[in-house]
Parts: sequence; C-alpha cells; structure tokens
Amino acid sequence: MAVLTGKIVVCEYTYLAVWRHYQDLKDGAKRGLVFSPPHAAHCIEFFPRYLEHVEGPLGGQPFVLDPWQQFFTAVLVGWRNADGTRRFRTGYIEVARKNGKSTWMAGLGLYFVRFDREPGANVHSVATKQEQALEIYEPAALMVKKSKALSAVLKVFDSRKKITSIDGACRFEPLASDSDTLDGLNPSVALIDELHAHKTRGIWDVMRSAMGARRHPLLLAITTAGFIPYGICTEQRKYLVQILQGEAINDSYFGVIFTLDEGDDWRKEANWRKANPALGSAKSLAYMRSEARSAAEVPSQLNNFLTKELNVWCNQAQAWFDIFVWDKGNKPFTPESLHGRECYGGLDLADTTDLAAFELVFPPVEGDPDWYLLSWIFCPAENIDLRAKRDKVLYPAWVKSGHLIATPGNVTDYERIREEVLKARGLYDMREVGIDPWNATHLTNQLLEDGVNMVKVPQNFGNLSAPSKRLEELVLSKRLRHGGHPVLRWCAGNVTLLRDSNGNYRPNKGKSTERIDPVVGGIIAIGRAIAHIAEENYYDGSLDLL
Repeated sequence: MAVLTGKIVVCEYTYLAVWRHYQDLKDGAKRGLVFSPPHAAHCIEFFPRYLEHVEGPLGGQPFVLDPWQQFFTAVLVGWRNADGTRRFRTGYIEVARKNGKSTWMAGLGLYFVRFDREPGANVHSVATKQEQALEIYEPAALMVKKSKALSAVLKVFDSRKKITSIDGACRFEPLASDSDTLDGLNPSVALIDELHAHKTRGIWDVMRSAMGARRHPLLLAITTAGFIPYGICTEQRKYLVQILQGEAINDSYFGVIFTLDEGDDWRKEANWRKANPALGSAKSLAYMRSEARSAAEVPSQLNNFLTKELNVWCNQAQAWFDIFVWDKGNKPFTPESLHGRECYGGLDLADTTDLAAFELVFPPVEGDPDWYLLSWIFCPAENIDLRAKRDKVLYPAWVKSGHLIATPGNVTDYERIREEVLKARGLYDMREVGIDPWNATHLTNQLLEDGVNMVKVPQNFGNLSAPSKRLEELVLSKRLRHGGHPVLRWCAGNVTLLRDSNGNYRPNKGKSTERIDPVVGGIIAIGRAIAHIAEENYYDGSLDLL
C-alpha cells in the first residue's frame, strides 16, 4: 500500500501494476480469480530457505528478496484460477540493469523446476546468444551447488549446462535463439532474458507455441530498455501498458515497468529509484552517481545511461558530438607542417551524387601528443546550388574558400579523388588507405595499380566501433587537431550513432540528419592507424617478466 499512498515514489507504470493487484483483490473473484497467500508465501520463503547469494557483497548470505521482488513474486505466483492453476501465462518485466533481475529469475527458475507441480517440468533461460542465456542459468547452477537441500533433489551437469531432478524428469537449461535445437521443445516455463536485443519475434513465437500441452505454462520476458524502436519487445511493452491503463483486458498477462515518467529530469537522484527499485541494495548509489557524471560529460554515453541505468527507451537519433567541444580542436596548423609525417587514409565515397571524402589521420610523434586530421571533401558541381537552396548549407562559400572540391557534372568524379590521393602520397608518409568497398571497386583497383596500399573496411561494428570510440576520446581530450574545417564541422554536428546490445557503436548514416561522410572517412583512417599502432606495440616473445 506504500506505493498507492505515495510513501514509496514510483513511475506511473509501476503504480498501475500495484493498483491492478489491489483492484483484483476487490473484484477478481467475479472473473474466477483467487489470490492465494500460501502459494505466494511458499515461493517467497523458498529463496532464503534454500538459496544464497552467489556474488557481490551479499555473497554467501541467505537470498532474501527485496520488498519489490517479494511483491511481484507474490503477484506472479499467488494469483490462481478457479481450478488452482496459475493465473498468469505470459509476462513482461522491464527494469534497469544491476537490480538483481537475473539472480531473481534464476531463483524463480529453480522454484518452477522443483515446486511447480508440473509433470516433467522443463524450464529454459532464453536469450539471443548462449552467453546471455547463461546469465540466468549459471547463478541457478551455483545456488544448487551451494545448497545441501537442493543438491539432494537436483543435479547440475556442468559440461552439458543442465540442471535436472534426480530422476531426470525435470530440467532447467539455457537456450539461445540462434540454436539449432529449437525443434521438439516442450517448455513449462521460459524466461526470456533481454528481450530488447531480439530483432525478430521468432523465439517468442516458438516458445509460446511449444507450451500448448502444458497445464499452466509461463512465458516471461525480462529486459531493460533498448534502441530497437519496432519489434517483439516494444510490441509486448505496448500491450502491457494498454493492460495497465485499462485499454486492454487480459487476466493471464503479468507485468511491471520500472522507468522514469515523461518530463522527469534524469539528473535528479530522486528520480533514479523509479527505474532502480534495488537502489541502495543490489545497485549502489555511488555507481549511479559515477555513471551519471560520465553521461553528463560524454554526449555519446547519455543514451546508454538512459537505457541501461534508467530504463528509458531512446531513439538513436541524438547528436554524437557537442559541437562546442568539437571546436576545441580548431587550433590552426598548416598541411605543410605535416609533410613527410606518417599517416593513414580513409575513403568514404557514399552516394555518387553527394559528398565524398578522403581523410588523412596523423598519429602522435615524439614531442607532439596530438592527432591531426586533413580533409578533402568532394561534391558534384551541378548539385551545389541545389543543395545550398534546399538545405541552406553554405556549399558555394565552401567551394570558394577551398574547403569543398567541386567536381564537374552531376556525379562525383572519382578520377579527381584519385588525383588527390596520389598527390597526398607524394607529400606525406601515407602507409595505407582504408575504403568502404561499397561502390568503390573501380577506384580501389586503380589506386592499387598506382601502388597505394588499399584495405577494404566494410562499415560494420567490428570495423568502426573501436575507432569511433577513439575519435570520441580524442575530441573530448582536445587531442584531435582538425583546424576548424567548416565542412567537417558541419558533418560532425550531423552524426548520430547506431548501437548494439554489447555497447558497440558507430555512425548511423540512415538516422543522421545530414551528410556525415567526412567523419566516417576519418573513423576509417583512425581505424587503420590504431591497427598499425597495435601491431607495432605487439611483442611476440617469451613470458619472461623481467
């Protein structure tokens, strides 16, 4: 009741989830629903009686659920149909990371294996990859090993990643959506971890259909917010919100969302608890403060902080660079001062009707810790006036100042780009040039014939994430010298990021507001530079530590 009276501050969706429970206590019987305190208490008491924490500062202590976990465990397990089966068959739990959701689910998985009264209970922790599926399974396996009582009735098979009852009839296994063993499943409970990372609804539909023969199955998604705007996760979230707000009715669907309310200031610590019910227990306030400082200081980290630490869904269309920080690299230098210096190139040809870029990156040398970036940016001459009128971009002025190279016709003249690359090779110690192979075969072959060391660099996370992070680091530390190139500056202000669930990111051409090709070319060049630096620093010798 503390939530409903306002004693405990929560977001709207959490409030509605609690309110739903109390409303059902009043009128659920009319719909054949009964809340069973003994069933709820049995599950809650299972945790400290049989389980202990397996990591962190509470490691080795009895696993006492936090009050918020106790409440929603009671709701999930305690509500029953008239025939005694569990009310809830499908569920969705959304909470910021590090709130103990994986260990909570691990304990629930063990409970459902042992006490669900489902003949031949099959519990699966499910994720996109096996490693993620283990996030729930492995704590469960450790908890069994540390419990004499559970070890007497459950057996852990480490090599096969399986927990079974002694007679082998019931089991708890991790399962990846990319597995080739999805056929023939008969799950009684499926705990789908990090649903936001699932790009398709395949595993959801497979598990749902496979449960058809079970007495009271449970398909439960546990996730944090993410960046994929459309998919099974946002579909289920939307549906739960409709249920909580009374726009849809489904007595078999369970769920709760811990997040910020619209308009909440993410900087205010008082709001953090809305998304972090375990703040102060499983999740430390010191950690949150540290992450918040990083988000405030590093623009690219803000979306990650909002999604992972405050459980706020984010559109990736957010500017990468604070342009005022970018401008800290404006200190002038002359290209002549870099003559003969080691450098690495990046070519991004993009659309033949728009900008193309050739970028040279010069790593630090003794006595000069800065990185330097030289830009050659090209645009078809016939498109310049049109672009200027349509987008109010200073293309003609940039051409006049020499910062934009106009090539004849209405498509980029790759021969002119080739000329500039060869001219640069004669002036600088150009070790190699990275190039996105899309639409670049002919120019690549020409430059190879010219004796330029060309390297194909497809625009994916594997190739662009590390150099993107290095570029960000250089900009923030004011160690990137770009001389205030106006076209490059405009492009830097256009860049938004594409992220994956592993913390990788790279420029997102599809979502960026305007052209970003010179920045991508610079990232390709930085990637080649750091690859060579890594090779030069590698020592393939003995293990002698002296």
